[in-house]
Amino acid sequence: MTNRTCFSILAAIVLTFGSVASVSAATITIIVTDGAGVGFNDPTPAAPVGGNTGTTVGQQRLIAFQFAATAWGAALDSAVGIRIRAGFPALACTATTATLGSAGTIQAVLGFPGEEFSNTLYHTALANKLAGVDLLPGDDISANFNRNIGNPTCLAGASWYYGLDTNHAANQINLVTVLLHEFAHGLGFASFASVTSGRYLAGFSDVFSKFYFDDTTGKTRDQMTDAERQASAINPRNVVWTGSHVTGNVPTVLALGTPLLKVNAPANIAGQYLVGAAVFGPQLSSPGITGNLVAAIDPVEAAAGSTAADGCSPLINAAAVAGKIALLDRGVCGFIVKVKNAQDAGAIAVLVADNVAGSPPSGLGGADPTIVIPSVRITQASGATIRTALASGPVSVLLGVDLTIRSGADPAGRALLYTPNPVIQGSSVSHWDQSAFPNQLMEPNINGDLKLAVDVPADLTRSQLRDVGWYPDKDLDLRADDGIDQCLASNFDPTVVIGGENTEVPNTFFDNGCTIRDLVDKCGVGVKNHGGYVSCVAHLGEALVGAGIISDAQKDAIQRAAAHNK
Repeated sequence: MTNRTCFSILAAIVLTFGSVASVSAATITIIVTDGAGVGFNDPTPAAPVGGNTGTTVGQQRLIAFQFAATAWGAALDSAVGIRIRAGFPALACTATTATLGSAGTIQAVLGFPGEEFSNTLYHTALANKLAGVDLLPGDDISANFNRNIGNPTCLAGASWYYGLDTNHAANQINLVTVLLHEFAHGLGFASFASVTSGRYLAGFSDVFSKFYFDDTTGKTRDQMTDAERQASAINPRNVVWTGSHVTGNVPTVLALGTPLLKVNAPANIAGQYLVGAAVFGPQLSSPGITGNLVAAIDPVEAAAGSTAADGCSPLINAAAVAGKIALLDRGVCGFIVKVKNAQDAGAIAVLVADNVAGSPPSGLGGADPTIVIPSVRITQASGATIRTALASGPVSVLLGVDLTIRSGADPAGRALLYTPNPVIQGSSVSHWDQSAFPNQLMEPNINGDLKLAVDVPADLTRSQLRDVGWYPDKDLDLRADDGIDQCLASNFDPTVVIGGENTEVPNTFFDNGCTIRDLVDKCGVGVKNHGGYVSCVAHLGEALVGAGIISDAQKDAIQRAAAHNK
């Protein structure tokens, strides 16, 4: 047994939004922190919705929490209950962006019985599961969600959806989806290392970092210096998760075809550029669309003498745009307005250059069923490079997908972690990359098309938690059901009882997950008659005596009980 050290932390993972279980299931308890009249105690009347029978806003919030807690509890096995301290405070927000919620483990545990990695920090709930005892009695996870969503100064026009399904409207945010996401951070989908300095918390690696690998440097996180970890955290789409369960399930979950923008000419800017695909319009395809780029001209900005074109008004160079791929700039209006104006001008596809520095480019959000051309976002730097080249002559590009690489994975089939440049506190590293398709629960931004799923074939979250240590253990014997446990429904009676006859022999538990009683029961499987069963038990007794586990008298007691067991 190793000593354990506990670190109090505020490792909140921030999710932003812009323009019935078996007996082994983990028991998750919600501890309400809200005061009277707010949050879970909000008395505002509400009509039942989507299977949520609450009749006040506060009741519906609590029912949604309990639903998400039950879902995660059913997916995980633990002998130790999990306590989530939860509330609905007023979190940061503006009229167009908002922090939906934040959650994280309250403390990190260093060292505990049965640990896989030495000198490694674990999330409290995970440490308790692996130890089989409550190492730190009290609350395990802190979770807070924004009660002001939908107010004029907090994501105006949006609202929480409290239904227990996915029938939310386009302007609604599915609370259960957000809860599933945030609870996962507290359970183990998060690193404690600083993404700005590269330093490990208190100088110790964490279990999340054990599966972090940088394709560019060819190093694991533990092999890096602080400076290398700092640089790796801003190495977009080059950092991957190496856990075997996630990697094994990538082909089941993620689709073939990573988004691709390839500049064919001129030669001085030729090459591949990172893109963020739109959630509206047709999906990118293979072999894709090849065409010349044209800088769209917006009448408002043209009148102001600007070379930028946000595409928020009908384009005035439609003749030049027709049959070409239009280049637009982000800003002023929504993406669907820009793309629709380019489509109306005859464009066959659209590139939207970001208006702020950073990489990789996020996708394009919005909904408009009348848009029938593909569109993507490119970085501000890529946009500047292409605009400069356009001033000297034509630019030919291919917009499509690379069918040899899965969306959200590297060429080796390993899931990409989110490592944007610059760092985004609360989002960098501890999420999947935004290029994943289908969209994943643990991407840094909530997507409206997510299913209420945490496992294959829809999602990789459960696989990630399995990699860090949440192994299946239906009989709670601290042996992985998908690993060394050879007896998946163990009998843990203190003594060996056969057919109601108590032999008084201690029911020894072995490292392979079996007790003596389990091994006796195995003798009854596949035998032709009672004599075969008794003979098997006799051989078992002799083996146990030979190993010094039981005495001859105890062996005889087991054999007699087996003989009496008809």
